Amino acid sequence: MSIQAVLLPLFVQVILTFVLGFWAARVRVAAVLSGAARARDIALREPNWPRPVLQVVYAYQNQLELPLLFYVLTILAWITHHADLVFVLLGWVFVVLRVMHAFIHVTSNHLRRRATLFIAGAVLLAVMWAIFIVQILFGLG
Repeated sequence: MSIQAVLLPLFVQVILTFVLGFWAARVRVAAVLSGAARARDIALREPNWPRPVLQVVYAYQNQLELPLLFYVLTILAWITHHADLVFVLLGWVFVVLRVMHAFIHVTSNHLRRRATLFIAGAVLLAVMWAIFIVQILFGLG
């Protein structure tokens, strides 16, 4: 696979993270400027933000957790020449699940739907890691 094909899902995940991060910064600043949140109540990361702010902030923070394992795996798969078509397709599914998870998080925040997408992404990523580990340990692929 080409480097572009392998890294494109990773780039989309990075873009999603930056979009949510800048959005989180914007809604936090807006909340402080409007008086909806007071600096002394949130200065040490206390969760005293209005609910809509927390939705965006937590959606952003979620992109810094599980996707870290995706980033590492993608880089390792490329370096070791194990980033094949199956890897790229599974990577795209993982990223689509993350986008859907983030969308639900910042809109309806329906916990069951959000959790289902999170679990699906986590299982998929675990399968990707398992495939990679087997390929490396047993010289497959």
